[in-house]
Amino acid sequence: MALHLLPKSMFEAVDLLPDASTPVTLFTRHSLRELVNGQGFAGYDLQLTEQGRDLAYAWGQYLIQNTDRAIHHCISSPIQRCVDTAALMIEGADDAYKASNTHTIEIVEQRLLVEPGSFVLDIQQAAPYFRKQGALGFINSFVNNALPGMKHPITGVFDVIELLYHTHPSQQKGLSLAVSHDTILAAIVAVISGKNQIDKADWPDMMEGLFVWFEGEDFANSKLKWIWRGQKQELLIKDFKDN
Repeated sequence: MALHLLPKSMFEAVDLLPDASTPVTLFTRHSLRELVNGQGFAGYDLQLTEQGRDLAYAWGQYLIQNTDRAIHHCISSPIQRCVDTAALMIEGADDAYKASNTHTIEIVEQRLLVEPGSFVLDIQQAAPYFRKQGALGFINSFVNNALPGMKHPITGVFDVIELLYHTHPSQQKGLSLAVSHDTILAAIVAVISGKNQIDKADWPDMMEGLFVWFEGEDFANSKLKWIWRGQKQELLIKDFKDN
């Protein structure tokens, strides 16, 4: 069973989820892919390994079996390893409870889920820093608002959080999937947690994800709640944006 490859914190997170009447989104890094040498960057052509495919399937199956939810919505980066992760998770979910899972994977073309597109205003200005600093250095510079051609970190992360909110309306139950990349997930976790420095230990593993949900009648006045590495946290969207 491939689930031994899943970060252990994800099992802890399932135990911390709210009751099944609360809609939850899993914002996850893709599953295990081919490895590459470099500064933490992976080309768009790198595919899932066989273990990665098995893990995505098994994780999707486990989620349905252990959360009393079906997968109602799915969005993904257009990069193939992300789309494949989403498809395999849904396939695994089908094996547990086929009737209610979505079979539509919405590809988010506005680059909000592509690294580092969701945070970039001018790729010509930002790209040299991305190459020079490596993934970890680049994200640390981003969260400190120290890079040209980039959104303010609050704005960049706010845009992704708002996408998640509107992907899964609060009146609908179930589970949503959002499949993306390590840089996007690392930046979101850092910014919503109020950190201005992360290290290698903070970097998201493959198939590691952030569970998020919202409380409130509308996004602007809602409370964001999330689970990351076995810890529950929350913030008011209004306070976050005002910062």
